[in-house]
Amino acid sequence: MSKIVVGCGYLGHRVAGLWRDEGHHVQVVTRDADRAKNLEKEGFEPLVLDITDLDNVSWPEAETVLFAVGYDRRKYQSIDEVFVDGLKNVVAKLPPPQRFIYISSTGVYGQTEGDWVTEDSPCAPARPGGIACLAAEGLLNELQWKDSVTVLRLAGIYGPGRVPRQADIRNGFPIPGSSGYLNLIHVDDAANIVVAVGNQASPAGCYLVSDGQPVLRNAYYTELARLLEAPEPTFEAPPPESHLAARANASKRLLTDRLKNDINPTLQYPSYVEGLAAIVAAGG
Repeated sequence: MSKIVVGCGYLGHRVAGLWRDEGHHVQVVTRDADRAKNLEKEGFEPLVLDITDLDNVSWPEAETVLFAVGYDRRKYQSIDEVFVDGLKNVVAKLPPPQRFIYISSTGVYGQTEGDWVTEDSPCAPARPGGIACLAAEGLLNELQWKDSVTVLRLAGIYGPGRVPRQADIRNGFPIPGSSGYLNLIHVDDAANIVVAVGNQASPAGCYLVSDGQPVLRNAYYTELARLLEAPEPTFEAPPPESHLAARANASKRLLTDRLKNDINPTLQYPSYVEGLAAIVAAGG
């Protein structure tokens, strides 16, 4: 069965590997010809494409398509150019798949008081990434084959090489904001959930994806400092109009009942405690 991964980065690369190991033919989209050679050595079929410019491109058919494109400020002009226009270009070229999985973000919400949030909670994003993700979700909802789309609104992804504020904790730098909740998902658990959703005959149109264990920011950073044998963290108020303020002011708790009921994933890292401990123990 053919799979296509658009955005073979931190999450997409892991999903591609899981599908390859299951015996599927996996095509991966990359802009970089050199990276394409390495991906081919890993057993993938690379498609060297730029999703912001798909003129004269013939898109191959696939049973399942994962759109997991991240935003790289070094390569693109604006986040809308990638998250919205890039997605629009892809779905315009794409033969309708049986399942299209779009990686969105819980940044589509705007709650700041620690509210419990479900898939049906009102969306009011405060940051550009959340605004772009919500616009992309709206675009998918207008497709003739929208019933084939599943949106995964992911909590903060962490894992080897990506631990929020690890360098600041090691160096004793103050952390912007101390109150409010973090919602997290280990990248390996996120990848397994993507594969599980793709295997479902009739998944829901949207799932919140997190470990289901919201943690107060100061508790998370204190545990990270303990594991790193670093000084106890300190906190400071970020500049009021900065992007750091918008991030620090966000506070919500994700309810993942729909994911548990439909997919029932077994998490390798059921909370940040186990996840961080494994990463630090491995030297990550």
